[in-house]
Parts: sequence; structure tokens; C-alpha cells
Amino acid sequence: MSTVQLRRPPSGVDRPELPRKPRELWPRLRAAAVRHGPVLLTYGVLKLAGFAVFMYLLDSAGDFRKKNPRFGGGEHAWDVLASWDGWWYQQVAEHGYDPVLKPVPGATGMITLEGNSAAFFPLYPTLMRLVSECTGLGLYGAGMVVSVLASFAAALGIYAVTNRLGGHRAGLVAAGLWAVWPGSGTEWSGYSESLYTALAAWACHAVMTRRWLTAGLLTFAAGLCRPTAVALVAALAFSAVMALRRREDGVRRPLTAVAIAPLGLFGYLAWVNYRMGDLNGYSKLQDGAWGHKFDWGVHSFNVLTSIPVGHFDYLFAMPFEDVIGVCVVLMVPVLTVLLIRLRPPAVLVVYTVLSYLMVMTTQQYFGNVSRYLLPLFPLFVPLALAMRRLRWPSLTTVLGMAALASGSYAGYVLFVLGVP
Repeated sequence: MSTVQLRRPPSGVDRPELPRKPRELWPRLRAAAVRHGPVLLTYGVLKLAGFAVFMYLLDSAGDFRKKNPRFGGGEHAWDVLASWDGWWYQQVAEHGYDPVLKPVPGATGMITLEGNSAAFFPLYPTLMRLVSECTGLGLYGAGMVVSVLASFAAALGIYAVTNRLGGHRAGLVAAGLWAVWPGSGTEWSGYSESLYTALAAWACHAVMTRRWLTAGLLTFAAGLCRPTAVALVAALAFSAVMALRRREDGVRRPLTAVAIAPLGLFGYLAWVNYRMGDLNGYSKLQDGAWGHKFDWGVHSFNVLTSIPVGHFDYLFAMPFEDVIGVCVVLMVPVLTVLLIRLRPPAVLVVYTVLSYLMVMTTQQYFGNVSRYLLPLFPLFVPLALAMRRLRWPSLTTVLGMAALASGSYAGYVLFVLGVP
């Protein structure tokens, strides 16, 4: 009987790599499940509890809202989740952009501008359209898929940042706080908050771990999501300058990140202004159509000094929502001081402070301020570090009650009583 001998490859010649066995993937999947599963479970359970309360209240409201698809009516009660800004995002996903400044006469004879979809940044509606094309879902369903998946990605990013500062338990608490925070009703809706927060959290984590190119690309993407990404761009630039002063990571990678980071934000604004034929077209559109403009904090000051004395004669007054907004606004400086006392990486402090100042120095619907401040995830860190000392029964009770309450103040109040 003859035998066949396998010939060995000559010395210096690499052997062909055999295909990896599928069984080798399971240990990695199990490790990922062990590492990320508790985070996703914590966020998902708390968010589902609040969402269930919101849907119950929505069902109980009946025909409280007018049947207008643009403002939350439509065939199904849950269409409210894609109302207001969500309606505009769907228009972008379906029709694209046609940036113009179109004057229209106001009710009092004043000239205002007609609303235009160019006020809404392109990343979220682009992903909405992509998911719709790939899955066959309508734009509403595709937008919800993007938002829900992004909200879980944000929870993982918030956990990753907090875990580096306070450990696993604090990271879990921070992910839970993301689920119940004021304004968290927009996390599972046709809005871009979840997507932007996910990009911002992972960009900050990349800066903290000195992965500069990743940070630059994530910040670039965040700039295509919301105009407040200018705070994230500034935070990355400040951290890069500090790294250059300490000569930690060379010169090329930090500077490349700084060069890439602002291209998404300023590239989109430049394109809109060019199409409008006005160097300040985007700002004029925001002011003329939606009443959003930089005013050095005059409007915020009027609200903060009017509500305590029971006056609601300021612009865009919505008493119930504004009271919640005042509580959130006053809580942010306290949490910021506690954050600074922890001596966290500079990127977290700069991002938080600048984001807060951008909101407070802009004239807008004050009742929505809890939504505008939702991406300030570093504020969860000092709370998470304090709450991690609680025993599990106490911690579960606190977060569980907050989850139930969030269905009302973070969902129903925004989408049904107010203007999200």
C-alpha cells in the first residue's frame, strides 16, 4: 500500500491561512455578550418601562391632538413620535433639499420666512432613507429603527466613558440615567438626539483613549447631525492642543483629527449658504422661520426670572413644560461643578460647558430645553459615581421609579402637551 506524503512548503514561504472555524467566533460573541449585555439590558428595560407609560398616556389622551400628520395626528396615535422635527426629517429623506429663503407675510404684517428643510442636518435622514431602501420599511419605521439602534449605541458609549472614570457599576448607572433623563422621550422617536449623542459619546471616548483619527471621524459625522456639534469640535481641538503641549501622541494624528472634525458641520453650512446665495443664510432661516437665534441669553434670562413669580408673558411660553425646563437648566451648573471636581479629561468638561452655553444663549422654545440638553451625557458621571454606592435593591427602586416617571415628563409632556 502506497502512502502519500504531504510536502512542506520551502523555508521562507508562508503557509496558506486556513479558514477560521465558526466555533472560534462563539467565544468572542460570548465575551461581547458578557461585556455589553448588562449595559444593553439595563438601558432597554428602563427605557421600555418609560415607553410603556408614555404609550398608555397617549392612548388615554384620545383625540387630544388634532388629526394633522405634520403635528402628530394621522392614522395611528404613535405617529406623534415623528411629529414636528420628525416630519421635516421625513421630508428630507423623501425629497432631499432645496435651500431657499422665501419671505411670507405674518399675521401682524411682519415678514417672516417660510420653513425649509435645509434647517435640518443630513445624517439622520440619510440613514433613515438607507434603512428604508434596505429593509422595505416606510420612512417612519426606518427612522424609528435608526433612533432605537443609535440609543443603544449611545448607552454603550456613555457606559464606556463612565467605566473609565468610575468602574463597571458606575457605567451601568450612567447608561440607566440616559434612559430616564428629562427629554429622553426623543430617544425612541423620529429625532436625531440619539444618533448625535452616540457619536458624541464615542468621540469623547476616542479622545480619552487617544485614538485621534477615530475621534476626528466621529466628530465629523456628528457635525452632519446637529449644529451644536461645534461644541464637540471645540472640545476635540482643545484636547488635541493639550496633547501637543504634553507631546504625548506626536503631531500628525492630533492635527489630522483637528482638521477632519469640523468638515461635516461647516461643510454643510457652507453648502446651504451657497445654495441660498447668502453667507448667513442658515442663521437667517433659523431666525425667520423658527425663531431660533443667538441672543446672548436674553430669552433664557426672561424665562428664568418670569416663571418664579408666576409670569408667562415671554416668547413661546408653555407653562408646564417651561417649569420642567427651568429645573433642568438650574440642575446643569450644579452637576457641572461636581463633574469638574472629579478632574475628568478636559474633553468632557469643554464639551459639556460649551453645549450648555450654546443652549442658554439661544432664543428658542424654552419648553424643549430638556431635549436640547439631553446630549450632555458627562453630567451623568458624578451622579453615577454617587449612586454606585447604593445597594442593588435601592438602586433598582430609584432607577425604576425614574423610568416610570420618564414616560410622563420625558415623553407625554414633550410630544402631546408641548412642542418637541
